[in-house]
Amino acid sequence: MTSIDDIGYGRQFDGWYDRLFPKGGLADLTAKKLASLHPDTALGTLELGVGTGRIAIPLSRLTGRVVGVDSSPEMLSTLETHVTAAGADVEVVHGDLRTYTDDRRYGLIYCVCGTLSMLLDPADQQRALRRAAERLTPGGVLVVETHNKPGVLHIHGEQQRTTYFVPYPEPGTGLQTHSTLIPERDLWQCSHIWFDSDGTSRVGTELSRLTTPEEVDAYATASGLRPEGRYADWNSAPYTPQGAMFVSVYSKVA
Repeated sequence: MTSIDDIGYGRQFDGWYDRLFPKGGLADLTAKKLASLHPDTALGTLELGVGTGRIAIPLSRLTGRVVGVDSSPEMLSTLETHVTAAGADVEVVHGDLRTYTDDRRYGLIYCVCGTLSMLLDPADQQRALRRAAERLTPGGVLVVETHNKPGVLHIHGEQQRTTYFVPYPEPGTGLQTHSTLIPERDLWQCSHIWFDSDGTSRVGTELSRLTTPEEVDAYATASGLRPEGRYADWNSAPYTPQGAMFVSVYSKVA
């Protein structure tokens, strides 16, 4: 039996992840863009790092069933509740994106919201993309959205540590982040404080490995995939090194 290594992200953010990454808005835009990249919805769809389903649920309304894999039992428990409430066609799977396999092939596989960066070893990042490539049908598409190393370094400037605050639309809510670079390992630690409108707050910390677009391209090409495009966001704006995230699209050579 394959072991599933859970980094504990879901335990830290259980109960307030959906406040940080709300449904609608950007999630719906992401789902629409992914649907437009799907070569054939009849070939199936797989999300690696499905979380609570903010992308998989709206995407399933556009493409049909989405298989959603995640290593966090807490995230998957919330996802099952959301799937039931929405009547969505999402298959919930407890698995590790570095080792996940099944007997199906997919037309679209995607790994978004910095999930690839949560793998702290470049060898594990390569393993995850190799596994994804194995699950793609010839002509299938892989989409990766993850942290952009040049953009994060740009945010920090010459400082190893910085703090910033992001206000949210709901009055009295926002996210304060204490951001620390660990350059000798290309790691980025973010300690978040969520301020809620009722005066309460929550704290969670995440650690990720900063990855350049060129590294992800190298992982993909080594796995038999061909780069098809790179963007700054889900509106397909041109990539910029100053952006904190990037979206890369790959295809499996037929």
